[in-house]
Amino acid sequence: MKKNRCYGIVALLCSLILTGQVYAQEIQSTQGLSGSPSQQLSSPQSLQQPVNQPLQQLILQQPVKAVEHKTVPDRTSSGFEQYVAGTASLALSTDIRQFGYDLFEKPPSTFAPVTSVPVGPDYVLGPGDEIRITVWGKIDGTWNVVVDRDGSISLPKIGMLGVTGLTFQELKGLLQKEFSKYFTGFEMNVSMGPLRTMRVYIVGNAQRPGAYTVSSLSTIINAVFEAGGPAKTGSLRDLQVKRNGRTVGHFDMYDFLLKGDKAQDIRLMPEDVIFIPPVGPLVGIAGNVNTPAIYELKGETRLLDLIRTAGGLTGIAFKGRVQVQRIESHQFRTIFEGDLIDMDKNVAKNFLLQSGDLVKVFSVVEAKNTVTLTGAVSYPGDYGVTAGVTKVKDIIQLAGGLLYYAANQAEVTRVTVTGAGPVTEVFPIDLSRALEGDPQHNVAMKVNDYIFVRTVPEWDLYRLVSISGEVKYPGVYTIRKGEVLSSLIERAGGYTDKAYLKGAIFRRESVRALQQKSHAEMIERLDRELFARGSAQASVASSQEEIQSKKVELEQKQKFVESLRSIKVTGRMTIGLSHLRLLKGSESDLELENNDSLFIPAKNNVVNVSGSVMSLGSFVYRSSLDYRDYVEMAGGYSDSADRSNVYVLKVDGSARKLTRGFMNWNSAKTRWEVSAYGDDVREIDPGDTIVVPEKLERIAWLREFKDITQILMQIAVAAGVVVNLF
Repeated sequence: MKKNRCYGIVALLCSLILTGQVYAQEIQSTQGLSGSPSQQLSSPQSLQQPVNQPLQQLILQQPVKAVEHKTVPDRTSSGFEQYVAGTASLALSTDIRQFGYDLFEKPPSTFAPVTSVPVGPDYVLGPGDEIRITVWGKIDGTWNVVVDRDGSISLPKIGMLGVTGLTFQELKGLLQKEFSKYFTGFEMNVSMGPLRTMRVYIVGNAQRPGAYTVSSLSTIINAVFEAGGPAKTGSLRDLQVKRNGRTVGHFDMYDFLLKGDKAQDIRLMPEDVIFIPPVGPLVGIAGNVNTPAIYELKGETRLLDLIRTAGGLTGIAFKGRVQVQRIESHQFRTIFEGDLIDMDKNVAKNFLLQSGDLVKVFSVVEAKNTVTLTGAVSYPGDYGVTAGVTKVKDIIQLAGGLLYYAANQAEVTRVTVTGAGPVTEVFPIDLSRALEGDPQHNVAMKVNDYIFVRTVPEWDLYRLVSISGEVKYPGVYTIRKGEVLSSLIERAGGYTDKAYLKGAIFRRESVRALQQKSHAEMIERLDRELFARGSAQASVASSQEEIQSKKVELEQKQKFVESLRSIKVTGRMTIGLSHLRLLKGSESDLELENNDSLFIPAKNNVVNVSGSVMSLGSFVYRSSLDYRDYVEMAGGYSDSADRSNVYVLKVDGSARKLTRGFMNWNSAKTRWEVSAYGDDVREIDPGDTIVVPEKLERIAWLREFKDITQILMQIAVAAGVVVNLF
């Protein structure tokens, strides 16, 4: 069983490699590829690697291939994007958060006060501010003065001036007036130096309450940002500024967040206190509004006010249904159902909201008032209809009319809902009579009808096949239904004098698909067998050395399976191509299919020898030599050669066993046969590859694996096919 399984793996791989053998040789020669096939093969990695992981753990790990991931911005699709893409869900998400607090999630880059910025005319001076005065004309001078603790500045000749509480604009007027008392014919420029800092307090329900040193230009928003904003227990609707024991300002952060309005964002003074009161009544709005969130109420708020605060309805919102969940008396929850139609005119509908209300705005439910048109029309698809009014003729005209290869027959499928369940009926339509308006065929459409416009029987615009190599006119040809191989060769001008018919490569896409499926199934089966065997071996491992050995063995088995996955089949079929006179009407004169290809190589007078011989090589073909002569030319058999199972990979894509005993099983005829004396010699043709396999039954798996790899690589080198096994 072990021997047969190994032979099965080798035979399948060899046949897959052989499928592309001659094709690769000829393409290589015609395209002018240089270098020997052995130079194109990558070297296998070392089989011996350090091992520190127990085999039982390794078995539980599946082989993982490295995948290159590209960084993609994480953007959630909007509701309208999902609607357009057809992925919108009818389920309404209530995963909403309190509005506005995420503005403060990112901390400021620095808490250092800003001191080097221009000031406006309304800037109020205070102790610590630096004033820069420049005068020129009949007098010249520059003075840099700082407002002292008493709120005054001192200037030569002018004396002391009180400036605390003055705005910057008022300061310039005062200085102009005072200098004019003593000087004439001068110009003056007044500017501010580095601004003072001041201390303010942020208390109440702030994220980080405390005392903060801020710039003298700071406003409520600046200071609240320094403190991380209100906590979610704090209000955004009534930030209060207290100065000298009284409240001097109120700021509603919603004005800033929703409108960009900072009109009430007053300038702070030293020792001001910003008080953040507890959050007010909260209501939530979820679903199809532009900004679903939990909002804080301020004063009397009605349902439409909340919808406007949330940015209004989305384009897919359903006005016919709004649901409100309300907590009554902090004891139980009730649900109200209503609609948004004419709510601005109906006070009863536009009711006052209460703390704890949750409003849900649903989306428009897809109502499919369409019919589906498919088949031989210019624009198949879904078309809107008015049930009982839109006629077959109307739909076909909307679809751009019939295509020229449309048949005169169409088919309508209609599903009718009854008390006993859906009833499906299918009826034919004569299109010519329908387009003429015949009411018997130009029937009225119903929602969800399905119309299929047939094509003419067996319609296919073009079927293309390619023929290349040693024919007079190679190229891509269109074929008609039922055309055969001999007809294609005749149209291509017939064979050239160099054509080697035995080496012809015929490939078919449908065959390739079947081969690839069988190949994948074989690999999956082998993978399961190796995994099961590895599990069984792990359970009986008795020492650390044995575990290490089994681990290396399992890794190599997995690599072997992965190498098999990299092999791609070509869809080659073995055909007995012959001269046209003999080909016509024979079994090889195949009926052509779309995408078939035929390659006829020039004669290749080389015989390849691979496997367990002393020296791999390629030798000039001689008709007088048999396979044993070529083996001798390769140095003879190696010690591990299996002489009784030598086989040849024929240039036509088939594989044949070369050696025969006295009694042999003929699998094709399912019978035993007796060989005649000397009947163990089979014909060798130019382009054939002779393969001498190893005696696999006498070696352990690791040794088997290594030898199988060598055999496959040697076959690949001889055949001109690159196979990366590692």
